[in-house]
Amino acid sequence: MSHATIIAAQRTAVVPRNGAFRHLEAHQLAAPVICALLADSGIEAGEIDEVILGNALYGGGNPARMAALAAGLPERVPALTVDTQCCSGLDAIMLAASRIRAGEADAIIAGGVESFSRSPLRAVRPGGPDEEPRLYDRPPFTPWDDRDPDMIEAAAMLARELGITRDEQEAFAVESHRKAMEALPTGEIVSLEGLPADAFKRRLGAAMCRRLPLIAGTKEHGLTPATVAVEADAAAAVLVVSERFATSGLRIIGSLRVGGDPESPGVAPVEAARRLLHRLDLGAGHIVSAEIMEAFAVQAMACVRGTGLREEAVNRGGGALSRGHPIGASGAILAVRLVHELAGAENGTAGLAAIAAAGGLGSALVVTSTS
Repeated sequence: MSHATIIAAQRTAVVPRNGAFRHLEAHQLAAPVICALLADSGIEAGEIDEVILGNALYGGGNPARMAALAAGLPERVPALTVDTQCCSGLDAIMLAASRIRAGEADAIIAGGVESFSRSPLRAVRPGGPDEEPRLYDRPPFTPWDDRDPDMIEAAAMLARELGITRDEQEAFAVESHRKAMEALPTGEIVSLEGLPADAFKRRLGAAMCRRLPLIAGTKEHGLTPATVAVEADAAAAVLVVSERFATSGLRIIGSLRVGGDPESPGVAPVEAARRLLHRLDLGAGHIVSAEIMEAFAVQAMACVRGTGLREEAVNRGGGALSRGHPIGASGAILAVRLVHELAGAENGTAGLAAIAAAGGLGSALVVTSTS
């Protein structure tokens, strides 16, 4: 069985919906990232075996194939689009690693892409001539109406259940922005539309947070615009290879996807990370850098507490609260950030990426540095 190693990782900036990327289709976001991976790795376009991209909002088709062709990859290179909502980008990387380890491929570009700005309008087809199409914002994530909460309502319920206050959530958000503002450039961002950095991060303070209105939940435990990640556009991908191409990089030593309670989707990554670390005989304290999704402050806080990760190891350059949440790309952004956070680390240094998705899904991936 071959090892699966990440030898290059790139992404675009993350831009809030209807911002600088508002006119770019999904494939136009992803193609420059694919080109950058080839340039960074030195691998020829003709040596790529497949492209696998996560996407949640495209509305059909195969945006991974469009991105591969737009990037100039040979027409013979197949492409696959994965939709597990927020987990999509990380799941695409996990799928690529499985194919590499199975000996079915030597070089796969995997990640995710999302354009909230260009996502199509969605509607339910009329049932008869007297009905009109019914527009909807999101599809159902379970077959049960009473067990399919909106994500923001599920997060508000989680805050009440765990006793995580509004003040605690806002302090977490303030820290996410602070870390993002103070982080040094890592070379992970492909300049697109003249943007060399994430557009949303800012000097956020407690006083500003206190002036924000509640958008869900109770006065004591409620959510505000500061503690919910904004909808955004972005693309991110990594190049996963076998020993044929790998001399150094981050080796993917394990990954796990789990299902959990659809009514509390935010904590699903806790089980995924715990089980994966146990399988690998790694304690949470061995994780030097952890990229945990910040769709909501309370969800990220619950995952950090539940996994026992050291706070100083988590989202060292900020998280989605200070960037934004391009759903299908978010998991891949975690992986790209992890690669660059561990750049230059000594051999065997371990890192973790974990993310939750609607419907009660959780995904986790562990890498170690090699030299």
